[in-house]
Amino acid sequence: MDGGAGETVVVRWPCHPRSVGRAREGLRKTLADWELSGAEDAALLVLSELFGNAVLHGNVPDGREIETRYLRMSGGVRIEVHDAGCELPPPMPLPSDDTCSGRGLFLVAAFADRWDVAERDGPGKAVWAEVSAPVPVNGT
Repeated sequence: MDGGAGETVVVRWPCHPRSVGRAREGLRKTLADWELSGAEDAALLVLSELFGNAVLHGNVPDGREIETRYLRMSGGVRIEVHDAGCELPPPMPLPSDDTCSGRGLFLVAAFADRWDVAERDGPGKAVWAEVSAPVPVNGT
């Protein structure tokens, strides 16, 4: 598929940890279709963190789903994770070295060009991040 910027893929997922891996596979396929495989590693890590946070902390009510949106941008992808939880994540202090959790949004900030949290139409929030594919050196 050779499309331009602006293409969007929207999928709804059960609020379950298994959905994270399924969403990753969907993003991997989408990036390949859009010829953005160079962004794959960073994009998959970002999606895993955002989706995992939605499952763990999104307070998704029973019967509601988590929605992913992948928007093709010039040279990259915007990844959005929508959940029905109304609480926006608070600013997080840097986690201490003695814990294995609490680093997700720091990883998102490190691997994404930019990210943020937004309200959305209807209940809940959207957490999004934009990831660029590396520019080939010398046209290779």
